[in-house]
Amino acid sequence: MTAGKDSQDRRAIIPLATRGAFGGVLMGFANLVPGISGGTMLLAAGVYTAFIQAVAEVTTFKFRFRSLVLLGSIVVGGLLVIVLLAGPVSYLVTTHRWIMYSLFIGLTLGGVPIVWRMARPATPALFVGAIAGFAAMALMAFSRTGAGGEGDPFVLVVAGLAGASAMILPGISGAYLLLVLGQYEIILGAIEQCRAGISGSDLGVVLGAMKIVIPVGIGVILGVVGISNLVRWTLRRYEKPTLGVLLGLLFGSILGIWPFQEAVEHGEPRVFFTPSAVQVLVALGLLAAGLGMTLAIDRLGGRSRPSQPQE
Repeated sequence: MTAGKDSQDRRAIIPLATRGAFGGVLMGFANLVPGISGGTMLLAAGVYTAFIQAVAEVTTFKFRFRSLVLLGSIVVGGLLVIVLLAGPVSYLVTTHRWIMYSLFIGLTLGGVPIVWRMARPATPALFVGAIAGFAAMALMAFSRTGAGGEGDPFVLVVAGLAGASAMILPGISGAYLLLVLGQYEIILGAIEQCRAGISGSDLGVVLGAMKIVIPVGIGVILGVVGISNLVRWTLRRYEKPTLGVLLGLLFGSILGIWPFQEAVEHGEPRVFFTPSAVQVLVALGLLAAGLGMTLAIDRLGGRSRPSQPQE
């Protein structure tokens, strides 16, 4: 009887690991793209609740095999995407900003029905939370000047916390927050430098990148541990206001990625331009494509309404 149960558990681990790896790949891509939430992508892949539960278990020293397999598959999938695509994504955002931002807006809007499905039916508390979340993102979008220079350890740790928030909170884009902090291209450049150093067996290049990577990594670890347990607590006690805030953050993140901006280097002020009719049509097409991609991912996830994390 026990042998049969063990065999059944092992068979169940394979789809769990596969879905976890899929969710990790989506989350890794989301962490590179301003406007897209890694938490939303985990929702779309159907592993968000299990991920929150697994992180909470590990951080309280409860080690279950299923939780470790899920976390391992998500981490490996996410890291592979970040390491392999950090350079190309950073280049495209810098040189083709209006095109990439148009796509990002569509990808972001695709997360709205995912979070709404968790939040319904609507209540006054939900709307109050949504207004508060939207106001917070609007404040960041219109006051964004960058929070520190390259190599500032404190700012880099805060940037890591921002990245962790995107892994946990549906609706919050870590890459967008990195843009707000002025650290987006710095961190992606360091990841690409690290990858190039490893592939070229150049230890000096890798060590140079570690000045950026290590403080960010510390922030990510602290953020994942703290925010995952905070989300469990707030969803359990204040579900509607919390989900309302997530919806507001999701809508508000669009304000900071208005597409019609000139391509500028890191640290330079944003320069807006008046688009041509062709550019408007292309932007709308990319928006629709991004929206369709996120909705398709949600459909692949196969979850109707994810339940909140349990104790």
